[in-house]
Amino acid sequence: MIRHTSLAASRVLSPSLCRLSGGAVAEDVPEWATSPDVTKQASLYVHWPYCVRRCSYCNFNKYIPRDNNHHIMTKCLQKETETLLQLSQVSRITSVFFGGGTPSLAPPSTIAAILETVSKQVSLSDEAEVTLEVNPTPAGRSRLEGYHHAGVNRFSIGVQSLQDEDLKRLGRDHNCQESLQTIEEARKLCPGRVSVDIMFGRPKQTAESWEDELSELLKVCDDHVSLYQLTVERGTQLFKQVQSGQAIMPPEEVTAEMYQRARRTLHQHGFLQYEVSNFARNKSVSHHNLGYWKGQQYIGIGPGAHGRFVPLGVGSAVREARTQTLEPDVWIREVQQRGHGTRRRIQLSHLSLLEEVLVMGMRMTQGIDHKHWDLFSPEMGLHEVFGESINVQELLQSEQLNLDKRGLRCSWEGLALLDSILPVLLVELERQILHTLHRNHSLCDGLQTKTSSRP
Repeated sequence: MIRHTSLAASRVLSPSLCRLSGGAVAEDVPEWATSPDVTKQASLYVHWPYCVRRCSYCNFNKYIPRDNNHHIMTKCLQKETETLLQLSQVSRITSVFFGGGTPSLAPPSTIAAILETVSKQVSLSDEAEVTLEVNPTPAGRSRLEGYHHAGVNRFSIGVQSLQDEDLKRLGRDHNCQESLQTIEEARKLCPGRVSVDIMFGRPKQTAESWEDELSELLKVCDDHVSLYQLTVERGTQLFKQVQSGQAIMPPEEVTAEMYQRARRTLHQHGFLQYEVSNFARNKSVSHHNLGYWKGQQYIGIGPGAHGRFVPLGVGSAVREARTQTLEPDVWIREVQQRGHGTRRRIQLSHLSLLEEVLVMGMRMTQGIDHKHWDLFSPEMGLHEVFGESINVQELLQSEQLNLDKRGLRCSWEGLALLDSILPVLLVELERQILHTLHRNHSLCDGLQTKTSSRP
């Protein structure tokens, strides 16, 4: 319900929308695309693909290393960073996020080397947010100071649960006490800039036990919390356990109640919800993730990483979706041979870009304001796209959705139902964009016919 909102939205696209999203109308370039603010800055995501072991629920792109290849991986991450920055029009990196996998397996020297490479290519402010995901094991905790010295100024700690039995069931390689110790050490190094991930909807979990667990966590955590609903993904060990009856997941109505209880509990502790899954107090939001949700450019480095940016080129103004080669050994060979491991490049049509702006922007509690939407769709405002739709009007009347002078956003109740709201908005967006395209093409055809009929 929560973690995979954007994926859920992609599954409801109609066939015609999917075809257009693949770039069928990529020549339809909006004026915003040439704006220096859009093309000259981006965030950077760096993917470290290795883990000590695979958690029972995980279907991410991660691998168990056969040998120690940290030196080669570091060199290749540096090389791909250098190459993709040169291929982009970016002159400033606004934030860096080291994710995985388990990036806290990488030596601090790797983090320092990559940040140094970025600084040599483009502007990277000393104030830029640099986040690293940490697995709260003794090994991860022992490297925190080294990471901080290397340039990391924000830690995201994968606590997931405070119940040791649940951690074992999930395949995690840490316990509750180690999580608490890691949080304490991280807060000493980066006070106010430590985020904790906590998971709900775990096997046998109840709404009451979840509320108690979250309250315990909030006694020791810092100023940012990310909630994740555990989802059963095909091909994982958890999927097999559920299929065989070894693991019993809470019913959907129970997980929905867990989410609502978490929102209330976090609010009582001074946390403001600023996105479907994310809560912050003292303005300690994740600036890197806000970049995603606001449709800003980002460059993905490392095996399986994704990116969205306008490539360098004469007159180029079309944003590309890029995906790097998944398998680390193959990715390494490609980087060594040609400087990067980009496996797929797709030019984003105007429609597909607006889809992403809509899906990501509606994740935020503030939604999408008119000025932000106009950056991507100057020819059709929010009221023009959504204001006349009968289905959207029903969402407005049921107070799940708001469309006013501030912009388009979900209500408190609507945000919990985002997966059912997004399909309605996406279908209306498709209808309006296609109508505009057909109208413009008809006008062009009419003008051509009129011109050719002149003596």
